[in-house]
Amino acid sequence: MSVDMSYKIESRDMSEELQVTRGSSNVFADLGFKDADQHLLKARLAMAIATLIKQQGLSQIAASDRVGISQPDISKLLRGRVLGFSLERLFDIACALGTDVEIKLKPASTNRDGHLLLRVA
Repeated sequence: MSVDMSYKIESRDMSEELQVTRGSSNVFADLGFKDADQHLLKARLAMAIATLIKQQGLSQIAASDRVGISQPDISKLLRGRVLGFSLERLFDIACALGTDVEIKLKPASTNRDGHLLLRVA
């Protein structure tokens, strides 16, 4: 759900109105991406993987050796470039970095299609 709000911005020599739209919690949905939940899940997984690599003090080369993918792919992942990475591949990378991945299915809270959600413990 987006909410339109108007703000008046004033400076010494000009006055203009700026239209601001508050987005949802999923920027990919706000931008109209197909499979927005999946895009957001991949982005959050990439952020979690980058955090794990940093916490473990791994270089890109050491991380690539540990998870079994090339250093250029690690570099892409650390820059948030998840195109070409399946969810399964991202889960495998997280596991190779010493984390458990738990997938939980539950009924949707309202009468709507379900959605994907990632919680990092």
